[in-house]
Amino acid sequence: MTSAPRIVKRRGAQIWFYNPRGMRYNKKIGKERSPMSMTLETIRAAHARIAPYIVRTPLLRLPALDDALGCEVYVKAECMQRTGAFKLRGAMNKILTLTDAERARGFVAASSGNHGRAVAYAAQRFGTHACIVMPETAPAVKQAAIRALGAELVLCEASERFDVAARLCAERGATMVPPFNDEAVMAGQGTVGLEILAQCPEIDAVVVPVSGGGLIGGVSTAVKALAPRVRVFGAEPAALPRYTESLRAGHPVRVEQKRSVADALVAQMPGDVCFPYVAANTDGFAAVADDAILRGMKLLLLEGKLLCEPSSAIGIGAALCGRLPVREGDKVCFVVSGGSVALEQLHQLEDVRL
Repeated sequence: MTSAPRIVKRRGAQIWFYNPRGMRYNKKIGKERSPMSMTLETIRAAHARIAPYIVRTPLLRLPALDDALGCEVYVKAECMQRTGAFKLRGAMNKILTLTDAERARGFVAASSGNHGRAVAYAAQRFGTHACIVMPETAPAVKQAAIRALGAELVLCEASERFDVAARLCAERGATMVPPFNDEAVMAGQGTVGLEILAQCPEIDAVVVPVSGGGLIGGVSTAVKALAPRVRVFGAEPAALPRYTESLRAGHPVRVEQKRSVADALVAQMPGDVCFPYVAANTDGFAAVADDAILRGMKLLLLEGKLLCEPSSAIGIGAALCGRLPVREGDKVCFVVSGGSVALEQLHQLEDVRL
């Protein structure tokens, strides 16, 4: 008999969620839904496929953050990725698996920003059209970056972007490039995990920002296949605790659409393709309040000398507030997932106290 996931710590709006023996528990979920065909081999194939189009981003050791976070701090700097975020890995892998005819029809993608920029970049490389559907609240810096790549931008309510994208895709006969809920996209994102273990085989834990689950689904699958001893933790906004609630329920749960400073992490529910992988391969989740996210961003900037967007600092914020079960001496890699930040977002750090 297996144990259901359980909450072991709740303090204010911040939650620590522990997923005991997740591998056995969630293989059952995966079988009930659909076959889980993404493997270490498909992730390795994705890495070889996308290699000409991406940057092998550095894994940085940041000892100046050790005392504040209570562990040995490493960061996987996907903020230095071409197009400014990890999203290029998944988008490019998906697009490279399409036929020439599917690429020629052009792309439609729903995005909070970074995925849209990746798809726009790919469309430019392949000489085709991209239509990106984004929340009207998306930062202007992300909107401008997408337009600069020649893509069409359609703005709507955050909760409507997937429906709008599906309608436009059907009307135009275009090809959809999902932001997360797709095994080819997840396999591309999983290449981050391959690189982390290649760059630092002795790593003890990996902390991943989470929205729909494409990044953590891919990374956790790669990491657990190569090094089962390594713990994988997710960090999501306390305003949108979709994985915390879904793991507790044992199935994907939709949460209310709310605003967060983590504007790249605004999915209302886990992808049903992503969920079995995340549930099977992760060790726990922290739901992190906005003030902690901004503290993490400021600490990373001032002490780590690394500029990132708020969403990317959520794992740092979780550790800064003691929301992760790490201890002194643990080698912990924080995935800094993107760097699309505007000057106005930096101004909000002025009043943040570390």
